[in-house]
Amino acid sequence: MTNKKWAVKRITVNLAAQEADKLEKYCQQTGRPATDVIRELIRGLSISEENKDVAG
Repeated sequence: MTNKKWAVKRITVNLAAQEADKLEKYCQQTGRPATDVIRELIRGLSISEENKDVAG
């Protein structure tokens, strides 16, 4: 990943208690902050070519 300043957009995600617990435990086990884990998961999402320009 390139080293440039973040263009920040804050979002709020509502999680079920079980989901929040799982995220918290994963972060404790890996020593990583939840923000990094969530960003990595989002980067791994695939987007089809026909929909790439929609979010632009």
